[in-house]
Amino acid sequence: MTITRRAALGAMAGLFAVPSALRAQAFPARPVKLIVPYPAGGSVDVFARIIAAEMSPALGQTVFVENVPGASGAAGTRQVARGDADGYTLVLGTNQTHATNAFLLKEPGYDPVKDFVPVAGVADLQHALVVRNDLGVSDVKGLIALAKSKPGQLNYGSTGAGSASHLAMELLKTRAGIDMAHVPFRGAAPLAQELVAGRIDVAYSTLPSVLGQIQGNQMKAIAIASTVPAPQLPAVPLLKDAGIPDAEADAWIAIFAPAAVPGPAHQALTKSVLDALARPAVREAIVKQGIAVNPRDPAAFSAYLKEEIAKWQAVVKTAGVEPA
Repeated sequence: MTITRRAALGAMAGLFAVPSALRAQAFPARPVKLIVPYPAGGSVDVFARIIAAEMSPALGQTVFVENVPGASGAAGTRQVARGDADGYTLVLGTNQTHATNAFLLKEPGYDPVKDFVPVAGVADLQHALVVRNDLGVSDVKGLIALAKSKPGQLNYGSTGAGSASHLAMELLKTRAGIDMAHVPFRGAAPLAQELVAGRIDVAYSTLPSVLGQIQGNQMKAIAIASTVPAPQLPAVPLLKDAGIPDAEADAWIAIFAPAAVPGPAHQALTKSVLDALARPAVREAIVKQGIAVNPRDPAAFSAYLKEEIAKWQAVVKTAGVEPA
């Protein structure tokens, strides 16, 4: 039988096509890196290590965490935006990296929407509205009444100008029509210490930062600024149930890939994350860290992200926070 040159070339093309298809199906063929744009040891970092460990068996490859802190989370996020879009490098994004940095940093170095695609929304660090024990209020209505009776005389602490706790309180001030003086701190630990000591009156803080002090009766939680109750403090009312609607201020967490990630890789990553979050043991481990599990697929989280960006842009403008 005579084999024409065209037939031979066609056969060779077919041989080369098979490995290519297999390579596409074999994602991941090597370990996957999850960049955490914050220092090691914090609640976001702990969460990342829990979810990375649970993604690994589903993918058949190790998912390892690398901390790249700096510039309010922009340093590590920028690195992923500018890296290879092959699915092997992801970033654990937050409301800071993918919502407020666009308005608080002059040059974040990335676009949170154009440069990324959500792999999945994963969890919320819910903000608790906490007051010092001797403030004389036991609920949100009492706090608002006190603040209105003493305009500008109460003070509230935050973890820094432009931080989530600062913007959350500015949102509450707007919704409740109250005025309080801002006292910024360098992080959650000194903020909690000063509230326990009674040197500041009120604050928003993410639950992992103050859960121990609340449970130890060193400060009082009067509301949760979220759409759902805190699993660790189910008796604490939601802000909307206390008469303050549209003031939710979850510090959310999501996993992002570069925007041009191949479809099969994106789908495999999403499945590994959502499957992990569906396991009761994983959910329990996350809740123990003071974090609320909130899985959302890429489409749902993309819609939510656009809402969040518009919401916090308005809050930043109202608060008069200038980009750094």
